[in-house]
Amino acid sequence: MVVHAQIHGGRRPAEVRGERVVGDDVDQRGEDPAMRVAARRVHDPFVAPGGFDGDALLAGLEHLEPKPLVEFRYAQSRLQFILGHHLDMVGAFADNFHPMDAANLGDLTRAAEPSKPALIDCRDWHNPATLSYGALEQSASAVARGLLARGLERGERVAIVSANRGEFVAAYLGIMRAGLVAVPLSHKLPRATLELVLEDCAPRLVLCDAERRGIVSGVEFGTAEWDALQDPGAFEPVVPAPREPAMILYTSGSSGRPKGVVLTHEGHLWAVRMRLRGAPYDHHRLLIAAPLFHMNGLGTLKFALAAGATVVLLPQFETRRYIEAIERFGCTWLTAVPPMLAMMFRESALLGSTNVSSVTAIRMGSAPVSERLRAQIKDAFPNARVLNVYGTTEAGPVVFGPDPGGRPKPDAALGWPQPGVELKLVEGELWQRTPAVMLGYLNDPERTAAVLTPDGWYKSGDVFRRDESGCYWFVGRTDDMFVSGGENIFPSEVELVLARHPDVAQACVVPVPDEIKGTKPVAFVVPRAGAHPDEEAIKSFVLANAPAYQHPRRVFFVPELPLAGTNKVDRRALEKIAIEEYQ
Repeated sequence: MVVHAQIHGGRRPAEVRGERVVGDDVDQRGEDPAMRVAARRVHDPFVAPGGFDGDALLAGLEHLEPKPLVEFRYAQSRLQFILGHHLDMVGAFADNFHPMDAANLGDLTRAAEPSKPALIDCRDWHNPATLSYGALEQSASAVARGLLARGLERGERVAIVSANRGEFVAAYLGIMRAGLVAVPLSHKLPRATLELVLEDCAPRLVLCDAERRGIVSGVEFGTAEWDALQDPGAFEPVVPAPREPAMILYTSGSSGRPKGVVLTHEGHLWAVRMRLRGAPYDHHRLLIAAPLFHMNGLGTLKFALAAGATVVLLPQFETRRYIEAIERFGCTWLTAVPPMLAMMFRESALLGSTNVSSVTAIRMGSAPVSERLRAQIKDAFPNARVLNVYGTTEAGPVVFGPDPGGRPKPDAALGWPQPGVELKLVEGELWQRTPAVMLGYLNDPERTAAVLTPDGWYKSGDVFRRDESGCYWFVGRTDDMFVSGGENIFPSEVELVLARHPDVAQACVVPVPDEIKGTKPVAFVVPRAGAHPDEEAIKSFVLANAPAYQHPRRVFFVPELPLAGTNKVDRRALEKIAIEEYQ
């Protein structure tokens, strides 16, 4: 496949379009998910918007012969992408569209020299293991060959139940290369729940670490059986069919039984390419402590490998290890959920004595960020650009970005829709349609139909507002919302008010039953280091800064908030405690 930039006169900027040419047919909609991004001016959150003023230079260039910008590996697609007739768009394409030509989501290790470190596996903190791009490529191919030699057939599933480690990454890539479906599962699930999930996804094979060997039956990483599974040698990744599943990620949200989200190769290659705009990123060292069974950590991993960067991989999040890793490995990019960063600031002495000047980018998601936490981050990491992002397992990690018109984004806002992303608010709920939207929930047509429309809109369950500029702001989750005396209470709104109190480091608001109001809000508060807040003072602060119905009827002071397996605050655990304590 060859990508051309054609430059001609005769069209106004508003008439510029992307055209997809397949054989002799032209699709003027530019709907190919892998290439759609290039049909619009693109922007990157960590790099200034690219592009040129086309009209000034167009006249001198309009007679140039079009030349290929990118030669693609998979020539059999016979697809040309022709950019319209405006130099501004050509400049944006040339500067920002990343020529990653993979057709298989497991084929992401060709962006760097074979000798460059791809992963630094920190399971053994005192003796971390470095895996080069060449070694990772060989290991992923050996896994692919070995699985097929074992008799696994295209489309069958392989589950991974393990903490973060190098073998996890090689297995995940190798499974997909072979045309199989990777199913990373939470190793933190209770045994009974894990058994239900394994029954649901019915994997042909399970790969696990030593800590999970007594819970699941499978091939254990780092053993002779694991070595025997691999079949060293070259392997050409399977070219998936359209909409062919690449992986299944399980998410439970607040609805109880975990749901298997079926995701495609093409959808998540689109997501990777979107995140690669503004390249190069190969100089970065990305610190990942989020679990690889979750979209946050897994999406960052794929982006880093496709960019040719180096991943510093912690087996799990431990506050002091996370801080120490920044200086020890010269990490430049942090990816985390807000509770992880809030826990870092409680280790003020260690953080203050650690050199974090290498950090130039911090990407957060999965929860709102308070003004206080945002200020702490900017103060602690003065060299870093900070981005709070939004995404879902069901619709992918690429949703919001900068304003195409160049307006600055307010700190608390999420931004404007990215190219290729369609959004609408239906009674306040965000609906999304992107190339990365799931095929559906595995074995669950009823819950699939409840959130996925026939024409591809995913109903997120998240409540947003859109201001007059088109910028989107997160309000709360419909799952978390509760009604008190006829008033809708979104916990995140109350938590942001609580976080403004000078003695509050973290807060979580949950409902408890009430005979008159139906439910009432109560709050769990982690005090700032050295502070001794008073319950009545906290209540009064909320009454003074929010509607009266939002103020917590009780405030419980705790040393820390419990985290679920994804490092988000475990609201359900706190709700159980609150009901017991309040009654």
